[in-house]
Amino acid sequence: MRDSAVVKVRFVTTDPLTAGHDRWPAEARDARLHFVSGKGGTGKTTVAAALAIALASEGKKVLLVEVEGRQGIAQLFDVPPLPPTDQKVASAEGDGGVWALSIDIEHALLEYLDMFYNLGFAGRAIKKVGAIDFVTTVAPGLRDVVITGKIKERVIATDEKGALLYDVVVVDSPPTGRIGNFLDVTSAMRDLAKTGPIAGQSEGVVRLLHSRQTYVHLCTLLEAMPIQETIEAVDELSGKDLNIGAIFVNRVSPHYLPADQLDAIAEGEVDAVTIRDDLAAAGLSLSDEDLAGLLTETIDYAVRLQAQQVAQAELDEVPAPKIDLPLIDEHVDLGALYQLARVMKEAGV
Repeated sequence: MRDSAVVKVRFVTTDPLTAGHDRWPAEARDARLHFVSGKGGTGKTTVAAALAIALASEGKKVLLVEVEGRQGIAQLFDVPPLPPTDQKVASAEGDGGVWALSIDIEHALLEYLDMFYNLGFAGRAIKKVGAIDFVTTVAPGLRDVVITGKIKERVIATDEKGALLYDVVVVDSPPTGRIGNFLDVTSAMRDLAKTGPIAGQSEGVVRLLHSRQTYVHLCTLLEAMPIQETIEAVDELSGKDLNIGAIFVNRVSPHYLPADQLDAIAEGEVDAVTIRDDLAAAGLSLSDEDLAGLLTETIDYAVRLQAQQVAQAELDEVPAPKIDLPLIDEHVDLGALYQLARVMKEAGV
């Protein structure tokens, strides 16, 4: 791990790596705030990081925000754990690049108390007695209000000349099971406060989240549970009048079996004699045991492809563009992020 790593982002767009996937929604091209959610294990942190790199490759200044405190972004960019302040992790052409921020609830809440109530000293005293954890536990909506407020503050942050610090903010968001409540600041504030500085600030957050400046993107796999959670999340977010962007279908593997024979192979109808002869013609001689193992793996693979086709059919019913992302080695490194970012660029990001 490097002590101070700033990675250079540079792309030369090539022909599409995958065919037939949808394009990045045109409405999202001018948005300044992108949330990326997905069921746990679908790779949403990786997708959020790749999206930030893709946007930065255009020379934009992009802030990548983590809200769950897992330090997943630091691991992806091979840097030390992120502080609760912006840190540059990748550079790009011109003045562009990726900065990263891991929001710490204590740090953000103390900022709120100091900013709106001039309670910086009192806030530090509250922290010493452990009251912050207590407050955010008994009022979980407060945590989301503070975090979304911090995100909005970074979206509108300016330098000493009044220019925006960042062109785009990408958020590695809570999973699909929580994303609706996380972004439903209106309901959270209804339970917490109706007046006062924080209530006023939250109104600004609500306007931003429901504007065309903000889009929510979902990450899924071609598996039953992630697809079901994605469908439910689209319904929930749409019902809350939030803008749905793209659905990233992650870890899509190429199909190696002929489509017109897939169902038969999945049922165990495999011409073992022809396969043995074809392998022998290619210079490969297998024992009966090895051939049986190969045929078993082929049938299992066909069954998995069938299941993916069923999941794909369900996903096709969701009214949002889908962007396929290729299957990459289990260990995701910077090279993998660039590969995914390139696919996103070719899809119109």
